[in-house]
Amino acid sequence: MKTVGEKLGNFAVTGVKPGALSYDDSSFEIITQDSFPGKWKVIAFYPKDFTFVCPTEIVAYDALVNDFNDRDAVLMTGSVDNEFCKIAWRNAHEDLKKTNSWSFADTGHQLASDLGVHHSSGVTYRATFIIDPNNIIQHVTCNNLDVGRNADEALRVLDALQTGELCACNRPLGGETL
Repeated sequence: MKTVGEKLGNFAVTGVKPGALSYDDSSFEIITQDSFPGKWKVIAFYPKDFTFVCPTEIVAYDALVNDFNDRDAVLMTGSVDNEFCKIAWRNAHEDLKKTNSWSFADTGHQLASDLGVHHSSGVTYRATFIIDPNNIIQHVTCNNLDVGRNADEALRVLDALQTGELCACNRPLGGETL
């Protein structure tokens, strides 16, 4: 698995636009390492669409999308399922219909391979990468398949990283630095 200080490699995944619910081409955009110039990226992999823990994570991350945006960060959640599956899931799941962040379909496993987040079953671990505007990985967390993550913690870490200062354990958003 790639780790802190390493550069995000070249990749191309199909992005499902925030709020998109239709199957036409206007719902999709190719996302690469060069997308979103000048922005931080929060990339959160989950194992599979149409499962039980995954939507709880997507909803929790999406509830913070404005907070990520306020910090010049683009939130992207995704898996190796295709973009049509993601649209179908959004339409079938009441909470996901309101998704206002990017989803990504890494059907070629290019991004998952580059970051090293494959599970032996063919899905991905629950891995989160916080990547700076220069595409350098600044933070990594990885959970096994059965345990969801804390989206608030990803936001807290992003906020701390962006200070460029020393930050104590449990520093709250906007808190003092050392």
